[in-house]
Amino acid sequence: MKGTADVTTSSNTPNRRHDEVADVVLIGGGIMSATLGSLLSVLEPQWRIVVLERADALAAESSHPWNNAGTGHSGFCELNYMPDPADGAKPAEIAQQFHLSRQWWSHLANIGLLDPDTFVHTAAHMDVVFGDRDVEYLRRRYETLSAEPMFVGMEFSQDPATIGKWAPLVMGGRDPGEPVAATRHPNGTDIDFGALTRGLTHMITTAGGDIRLGHDVRVLEQARDGSWAVSGRHHDGDFTVRGHRVFVGAGGHALRLLQRANLPEVRGYAVLPVGAAFLRCSDPAVVNQHGIKAYGRAEVGAPPMSVPHLDKRVVDGTSHLLFGPYATFSTKLLKYGRWTDFFTTVRWHNVHVITAAAVQNVALIRYLITQLIARPRQKFAQLRRFYPLADLSQWELVAAGQRAQLITPDRRRIGVIQQGTELVVSADGTIAGLLGASPGASTAVPIMLEFLQRCFPQRWHTSWHADLIKAIPGVGHIDWDTAAVASTTRATSYALHLIDNSRTDTDLNVR
Repeated sequence: MKGTADVTTSSNTPNRRHDEVADVVLIGGGIMSATLGSLLSVLEPQWRIVVLERADALAAESSHPWNNAGTGHSGFCELNYMPDPADGAKPAEIAQQFHLSRQWWSHLANIGLLDPDTFVHTAAHMDVVFGDRDVEYLRRRYETLSAEPMFVGMEFSQDPATIGKWAPLVMGGRDPGEPVAATRHPNGTDIDFGALTRGLTHMITTAGGDIRLGHDVRVLEQARDGSWAVSGRHHDGDFTVRGHRVFVGAGGHALRLLQRANLPEVRGYAVLPVGAAFLRCSDPAVVNQHGIKAYGRAEVGAPPMSVPHLDKRVVDGTSHLLFGPYATFSTKLLKYGRWTDFFTTVRWHNVHVITAAAVQNVALIRYLITQLIARPRQKFAQLRRFYPLADLSQWELVAAGQRAQLITPDRRRIGVIQQGTELVVSADGTIAGLLGASPGASTAVPIMLEFLQRCFPQRWHTSWHADLIKAIPGVGHIDWDTAAVASTTRATSYALHLIDNSRTDTDLNVR
């Protein structure tokens, strides 16, 4: 099966010519560049694609399986996407975007270019809340989302016994008189984005593209013909690659590179570096009791990024449990970055934007400080609130990835911290970069489709759009009604092997 080869050992080729030209240069070796490269490899297999990654391995930062929670973000369980239980627009949008990603992976699996068993596993998505206020919130949220086609099959219960069957670790040892409610969707996923990145990147090399590790991009200069000279350092000296189009998918370093390219579109933009840590359990006696991703609700006054969740994870074929996140802070913009990273993005035109955003988010700053000074037993107490019978000896604290939260200028509020991601494209469409954070990985396909449409408008309208509709029906702007969603979900689920052999079609609503 194609898509399983390790490409991380075939990309350090020294003594490159300084005048070589690529059709597209992708900066960053994570899920975003891999997704774009896979699309281009299918649409234009004769094009030359060069991927430049500063680390010595692919998916070493945010896409690494232990640097994220592995949730296939579909809006099923992320309560922070829906602060108003009567407004389901945001979860529906996220669900549609993730559906497009699954359709692309499904297409690649069908034609033998990607092995789904290496990166995706079934894990029902669940919300569980306690107390009268949150129970009422979840009930209203369920009523709203039940009318959305993407959420057909979601279940709701206030019965402790039913919820205990869904999530025995969450309910075991809990006060039977405590008000509780839960929703559950059986078609959730756990995704190893690192394995997915390697599978997609293998498509690039198979089509004749080049993956270069240990290549740290430092300079972006545009020539008169519109092409870009991408220069930097690697283990054997300097390098320069000229690209007709450039995509900057460098995670926390994306803003700094776009600033160095003198892109006016990022004027006033800034980033807030926020890290995370998780508690991890690998004891089979515990892990085998929890086959879901169970999300809770952030405490009153806490920021959305603090939503607690107890997740099934499958990494390299082995199951684990992950609980968190616990916020950490440093001025690094990448996990393996430098302490000076944040300061290199500060400009005179974004200082006031950063200041305004900080003043308006005192609760976030207070939360970060509280998390930073929390002792290990305080962190474990947070797990105990979610999993009452947890044993500290079975858990270890692991550092996760570094998130560069996007801050954008705002006419009314001066500066605003944004959730999600934003694709920034130059006026001439020759260079673009992705800024922001979650749920970027899950929505990589629609984000990269936007890149194709904005950076190659003529090809998009003359051929690419029609070609992609065959592989990704949602690109054709289908009517997201129940029948259309059920049809495409059925085909996608089978292709991605998301149906457990122990379950029937009826159980998963895919008859």
